[in-house]
Amino acid sequence: MSTKTFAARAALAAGLLWMAALPAWAANTLKDIRYATGSGGKVDITFEFEQPVGDVNAFTTDVPPRIAIDFPETRNAFAGRRVTVGSGAASAVSVVEAGGRTRAVVDLFRSAGYTTRSNGNLLVLTLEGSGSAAATGLASPDPAKRIDSGIRVAGVDFRRGDDGAGRVILRFNREGAQASLRRDGNRIIVDVENAQLPAEQQRRLDVTDFATPVTRLDPVAKDGGTQLVVAAEGLFETSAYQTGNEYVLEVVPKVAAQRAGVGQVGAAAQQQRYTGKPVTFNFQDVPVRTILQLIAEESGLNIVAADTVQGNLTLRLINVPWDQALDVVLRARSLDKRRDGNVVWVAPQKEIADFEKAREQARIDVESKAELVNEMIAINYANAEEIATLLTEGSKSSQGGGASSGSGAEGDRGFLSARGSVSFDTRSNTLLVADTPRKVQAIKELVAVLDRPVDQVLIEARIVIAQESFAREIGTRFGISGQESDVIVSGSTESNRNYLNGVANANAALARYNAELALYEQAIANGEQATRPTLPNTPLPTFTNVLNTRFANNTASALAFTILGNNLDLDIELQALQEEGRGEVVANPRVITANQREAVIKQGDEIGYVTITGTSGQQTATVQFKEALLELKVTPTITQDNRVFLTLGVKKDEVAGFIDVPGGGRVPQITKREVTTAVLVNNGQTVVVGGIYEFSRRENLAKVPFLGDIPALGNLFRNKNRRNQKAELLIFVTPRILQVAGAQR
Repeated sequence: MSTKTFAARAALAAGLLWMAALPAWAANTLKDIRYATGSGGKVDITFEFEQPVGDVNAFTTDVPPRIAIDFPETRNAFAGRRVTVGSGAASAVSVVEAGGRTRAVVDLFRSAGYTTRSNGNLLVLTLEGSGSAAATGLASPDPAKRIDSGIRVAGVDFRRGDDGAGRVILRFNREGAQASLRRDGNRIIVDVENAQLPAEQQRRLDVTDFATPVTRLDPVAKDGGTQLVVAAEGLFETSAYQTGNEYVLEVVPKVAAQRAGVGQVGAAAQQQRYTGKPVTFNFQDVPVRTILQLIAEESGLNIVAADTVQGNLTLRLINVPWDQALDVVLRARSLDKRRDGNVVWVAPQKEIADFEKAREQARIDVESKAELVNEMIAINYANAEEIATLLTEGSKSSQGGGASSGSGAEGDRGFLSARGSVSFDTRSNTLLVADTPRKVQAIKELVAVLDRPVDQVLIEARIVIAQESFAREIGTRFGISGQESDVIVSGSTESNRNYLNGVANANAALARYNAELALYEQAIANGEQATRPTLPNTPLPTFTNVLNTRFANNTASALAFTILGNNLDLDIELQALQEEGRGEVVANPRVITANQREAVIKQGDEIGYVTITGTSGQQTATVQFKEALLELKVTPTITQDNRVFLTLGVKKDEVAGFIDVPGGGRVPQITKREVTTAVLVNNGQTVVVGGIYEFSRRENLAKVPFLGDIPALGNLFRNKNRRNQKAELLIFVTPRILQVAGAQR
């Protein structure tokens, strides 16, 4: 640090000390400063006074590294003002006097531990060398002569903080504990030389289960004081602060420390991230205004403290971001801050709250007396009445317009002031606003955001009804008759003998036709003229009417034959059927609507039917109608990530048949297929919003008792029927966003 830079900072610090209103007279005088080097890089800096030295206040800063010692009620008579050391950790010593107080600042090449001791008119500051294990802080040079300060360790606690940080809390029975921190590899050592550790607190704490870098806490009594050894693992950073009777050490994982500033303070600070440069402060009963000045130097901010900011503070902060250090100081003295650019105003919390309350009340008073202006705002895409409802909760008229006023209200009402009003005209879709200029401007800006076209959505639905059926029938039938007797088969009576004669006649006629046809074709081939024979009209007689009665609907095939005897005929009929059917019905409704507007499209019939009411003597016929519709009802909502949320209902009705009503009339029977749901779909994506699958299977067996149960042979005396039916309903929906230029999303 150059002499000019140090002089500027010293002058600024002196000005703050002067504002602390300390006594103007000095009871002691600093006469001389000298130094001596020792082994191991130690440096002894001796301050000589006219009288014995009383209490002194010392604190340290980490960036830049330095030690500051305040001598109250002391005048500076040292002519040199600055002593260059350039040995060990010490660079130079500077002295400045202001307001009856003298401050000595020791500039360091690097951070180093130190001790102070008084000897009559001399105060000796000893800077430890690089190999010393002494920690930063005020300490007595002889542990055997340490005086019991009455400070005891009241508790050792551990908590898990944000981002996996471990928080170690040392609580003392009262204020005044002097704790120092140092690191030895993966161990963090906290020495409290003036606080004793009771026996009940000397227990090891295993904190591995908290999943933090800290694994173990070992509090031990050492040389009449307390030493806490914190074992940690992995890469981590540390920060510590002390307020009142608590000393808090935070061990933050390296990754978490880089993502958010090192260190947190209290529950409120757990949600706040600190990004300031780490600093180290060691304050022993130092004025709060002086601490704020040091923080201002480190942060580069202009901190303005109110006149009511008074009092002293004992505080130790080690490797803590400066913005966190500022919050700790403010919280410790019940202060608050308000920042405006590069200027920070610090004052008691109540004073800031009263100031802001008074400022807000003054603003309200000015607005309550401001002149009202009238403004007509034309609405292009939105609805003027809906926007008026948004602006105020006043009553509206449904006849061509409405109005709302609030001259008697207390404070603002929605977007209007207490005296503001808003009207709307539905014919021209215009808002009429009467309010203060500031409120009118705010309403115009709001309307400019709301009054924009919205995107539209094309919703396309496909309703697919797929049906499949399968039937198979296999069996055998027998018929037996005596000579010239009749056999009744499937409801028809005929003679087996006559049937055989008819078959022979028909076959003979067919043979003659085939012979004549051969002669005709031969003549034509020879170029001769010939007449084509006519097919004889001699149909084959039917053995049974099976094809025309039992299987009149083409549901089976049959093969029949007869075994003839002199007095007995045996008729056999083999039956077989296999039927397959497949069908598909597709409906494709589609509709376009604006964002968040319901759309309905439907197509179908109204089925009329007659119902009879009344007694037999006085009956009344009434014609009623029932709808059978294909309908799509949907409300789309376009999300910010360009997807579509659909609230939709799809249905497809069909007339399945009619039911006869006793007394007259027929009522239609409707088959309904319907789905109501809500679904989130990507733009242009097709999704199945519903489906129903139906399957039916039926098997029938007809057989001759006893004979149908005979193994193998029983197949000749039985008839099997099996039928399977499948039906599947699928509903597909595809939304597509139709973007409009300038639309609101």
